[in-house]
Amino acid sequence: QVQLMESGGGSVQAGGSLRLSCAVSGSIYSMYLMGWFRQSPGKEREAVAGIYTGSGRSSYADSVKGRFTISQDNAKNTLYLVMNDLKSEDTAMYYCAANPTAKPPPNMSAIQALTKVPEYNHYGQGTQVTVSS
Repeated sequence: QVQLMESGGGSVQAGGSLRLSCAVSGSIYSMYLMGWFRQSPGKEREAVAGIYTGSGRSSYADSVKGRFTISQDNAKNTLYLVMNDLKSEDTAMYYCAANPTAKPPPNMSAIQALTKVPEYNHYGQGTQVTVSS
């Protein structure tokens, strides 16, 4: 069973930075496809970053490209999301996601694969990020 545990959320001022962590039960390499989603009140959950854990190939939503970086530490079985230049619109609950059984087409980006059938993803409990202007 896939278990994901997020940490690292908090309150920061606009322009600040945070690093989110997602501890994975078992080998992060075996997760195959992982990423980060976020959801704010009244809005749908959206994917912000994705990564194929075998190749390290990553992709981002346009709203965070250039500001957020997804990465993994295979030794610690941990997924990260470094968020720089945070804006008030980044305020949301952030969720780690994994889909070990995904079978996307060869050229599909990780973030597209995560959103293709989101109900097949496993999610953590979330960590809150609040950005004040």
